[in-house]
Amino acid sequence: MKKFFYKVVVIVVTALFFNISCLQSVNSFTITEEREIGEKLLYSVRRAFPLMDDPDLVQYLSGLGKDVLGVSGLQYFDYRFYIIKDKEFNAFAAPSGMVFFYSGLIGSMMKEDELVSVLAHEIGHVVKRHLAGRLEKGMVINVASIAVALASLALGGGAATQALMTGSLAAGQSANLHFSRKDEEEADLLAYGWMKELQRNPEGQKTMLDTMRRVSRYRSEKLPQYLLTHPNPEDRLNYVEALIEIDKEKLAVLQEKDEFEFLRFKYRIMAQSTDAFSLREYLSSVMGDARSAPLTKTMARYGLSQLEMTLKNYKAATEYLNQVIADLPDKKILLTDKGVLLYLEGSYEDAKNTLELVGRQNPKDMYAAFYLAKTYLVIGDMAQAQSLFSTVSYNMPEYSKVYFELGQIAAKKGDRVTAALFLGKYYLYEGKLDSARFSLESVVRDKKANAKQQEEAKLLLDTIDRLED
Repeated sequence: MKKFFYKVVVIVVTALFFNISCLQSVNSFTITEEREIGEKLLYSVRRAFPLMDDPDLVQYLSGLGKDVLGVSGLQYFDYRFYIIKDKEFNAFAAPSGMVFFYSGLIGSMMKEDELVSVLAHEIGHVVKRHLAGRLEKGMVINVASIAVALASLALGGGAATQALMTGSLAAGQSANLHFSRKDEEEADLLAYGWMKELQRNPEGQKTMLDTMRRVSRYRSEKLPQYLLTHPNPEDRLNYVEALIEIDKEKLAVLQEKDEFEFLRFKYRIMAQSTDAFSLREYLSSVMGDARSAPLTKTMARYGLSQLEMTLKNYKAATEYLNQVIADLPDKKILLTDKGVLLYLEGSYEDAKNTLELVGRQNPKDMYAAFYLAKTYLVIGDMAQAQSLFSTVSYNMPEYSKVYFELGQIAAKKGDRVTAALFLGKYYLYEGKLDSARFSLESVVRDKKANAKQQEEAKLLLDTIDRLED
């Protein structure tokens, strides 16, 4: 009882301090400078790792982010959410509202509330401008050095980071960017409050912190980067447990969330980023566990369908997916999965009919739109393909692959200027700035380029100059 009373006192004092500190402004960096740092960091990430940026995954994660932002008040930045294809247990938020999740961290989660809790925590750091407050102008030459220092935290150890850390200045600065205990408590408190506003159970926050604690205990020889930059999982867990204890009666009435969308998101990511043997064993164990709920078993079967699709075992993938559709006939997004699988196995007419049906039911499904456009391209309907690819590029302007497809169409039409412009965009969003510059400069030099094309190419070249400065 005394321990619980002590926790309550700590929470009250922290809350009072937090409310007072909200009134203080962070003067280290301007909003414009933070945006520039974020853009440079994004380039570093694109250069070092592949981003899992297909429309389906990005739309889901961004939707959860918008939910949190909807209850978090006025924001300085336009938030963007990214998934890095890497097995590490890590997540990171840049000062300018860019939030990165590693596929390895997502694979460790069991419920959507866990994902939302980490997402809200990272947004909390941005809202409080914790990193901005730690960036001291006197210790660095320019924002490029800061971006490299941040990248060392975002990317963790290994060759990719060593290539970035070319100077001791950035290395020294990165050591000062780890979050303090106060930073973590503030971000945890914000995340806790936002989850309650969203009618989400903060038990997900508790579960995620418990996972962090276990990881910190059993991987003490090489702690994951997330635990180095987000320290004190034990203290943070006690703090959140105390908050939950205070609110236990209110939280008891919260209804369980349908985990279909989360599990589909998780298994699509794992199928593309996890060792096939390990994932097959894991999914088979879930299906064979008598304690697994029916939906859990069904979605493990979905995971197997995605794994087999990645391995190009299309017959097995179809068998698993058909079983999932039979179990969950009301989940319309599975029809998109069916259409994509039909496209990949070469059944183009069936893929067209299936994906056209999805498009009529949900015109906002850019995953279906992208693969329907690819299907049109294969069967020779170039005009329809171009129209749909353009729709995808409008809705998802950072999706690199769509510019490659549009460039291919332009090249087939003999329009070398438009092809080069799209190819420049493709390379830019792939993080290949030298190749992007080469393509865009060819547009500027080409006498057949119209004024609008030249202006767009020059603006993109200015962006490259800014990133390389």
